[in-house]
Amino acid sequence: MTDNILVVDDEQRIIELAQLYLEQEGYRVTSTNDGKSALQKIISEKPALVVLDLMLPGMDGWEVCRRVRAESDVPIIMLTARSDDIDKIVGLELGADDYLTKPFNPRELVARIRAILRRVDKRTTTPTSPTETVLAIDNLCIYPEKRVVTIDTRSVDLRMKEFDLLLTLAENRGVVFTREKLLDVVWGYDFAGETRTVDVHIAHLRHKLEGMRPQIETVWGVGYKLESN
Repeated sequence: MTDNILVVDDEQRIIELAQLYLEQEGYRVTSTNDGKSALQKIISEKPALVVLDLMLPGMDGWEVCRRVRAESDVPIIMLTARSDDIDKIVGLELGADDYLTKPFNPRELVARIRAILRRVDKRTTTPTSPTETVLAIDNLCIYPEKRVVTIDTRSVDLRMKEFDLLLTLAENRGVVFTREKLLDVVWGYDFAGETRTVDVHIAHLRHKLEGMRPQIETVWGVGYKLESN
């Protein structure tokens, strides 16, 4: 079944450009130009991914993202007309998976959508092993097949990228990853120059994994590693 991409933007030329390139790659595309109808379409059509502009009439993209995240884990790529870090950081804090600054290269949009959907497909089609694998480090346990994380007896709810990021660090305990390398491994494509994405997701992990004995350590000027005592 062909993946359906919902494009939400109040500029018709942006919708048409995205639709042209996405349909050339075999995706189905639906669209809308305001936040309220975007919420309705997400509920009724259950798209595989949402491309969401921040500056929408009525309900803006931040509010749409916040409401969607209360109910759904559908991947969201945010579009912003400004290069300000604050727009990007707020979007990531609200649960967006990625962002692009306008004007953007439509081929890059397609590449990012493809990379995210590959990750989602891998997550949902991984077969269950007869003998469940568990990665245990001190009081942290990661169950890759179930995509479950526990600290002591507490289950920790992580989003897709957060889980992939933690698993990458845990599988390579003690290895220092640059931000660029983490973008390549976890996000699945070259995201050069936008390493703030990694910092925001690391901050989310540290908050959610409070009480975890192995620590996600910052190696200043380089990147991050997971280290146990």
